[in-house]
Amino acid sequence: MKKLILLIIAFALTTFNAQSKKENINLKNETTMTKKVLIIVSNANAIGPNNRRTGTFLPEVAHPYAEFSKANYQIDFASLTGDTPYLDALNLASDPDNLSFLTGKGWETMQKAVKLSTVDVSKYDAIFIPGGLAPMVDMPENALLKKTIKETYERNAVVGAVCHGPVSLLNVKLSNGSYLVNGKNITSFTDEEERGYAIADVPFLLETALTKQGAKFHAATNWSAHSIADGNLVTGQNPASAKGVAEKMIIILESSK
Repeated sequence: MKKLILLIIAFALTTFNAQSKKENINLKNETTMTKKVLIIVSNANAIGPNNRRTGTFLPEVAHPYAEFSKANYQIDFASLTGDTPYLDALNLASDPDNLSFLTGKGWETMQKAVKLSTVDVSKYDAIFIPGGLAPMVDMPENALLKKTIKETYERNAVVGAVCHGPVSLLNVKLSNGSYLVNGKNITSFTDEEERGYAIADVPFLLETALTKQGAKFHAATNWSAHSIADGNLVTGQNPASAKGVAEKMIIILESSK
């Protein structure tokens, strides 16, 4: 009888220890959950009176994707319509991060981008909008995108955009009725850069439009790497700035742990 009691006690202790270890593992997993980034891309593939072919500019999505991946973040893609998005600048595929994006999981995942209206964006720690000329077509007035950016910004999650991507920030009004960009230190593809790139194709100049809504615009030398963080809003000037935008977003995200 005594042996039976000892066996029962030993079994109970073993079960308790196993359960405790399981709970500790679960707790550890919960406390080390990765940050989540939603990359929102355009669905446009042509722009302007001459139907210039366009899409998301490859390094502007590939370079941030590489940085978010190094940080072990969960990266998901959404587009405005849910249709397969397009890529531009495939001639830059030899760049290591661009090549890795194209041949790895990046492009494969981007092709399966879900429709933005089906995403619970509140579950993400950050959203990022890459450029290319495409966002100039379908992002200036998209109501859902404006709502998504407003709500993300106001809950203190991180909002990032690069090059023509900051066109997504236009016409975003906060709960107090002011434009999101009003009084903010930001940058984007500059008017001067546009005049030497796609002035005949774009419907308006992005720097001018952002400034009209009150942005404190900062321009660096044409095509140089230049990114700015103002609170939880991060913007970059051109393709060379994409990595810097992601790096600044990561700094903000890591500081919030």
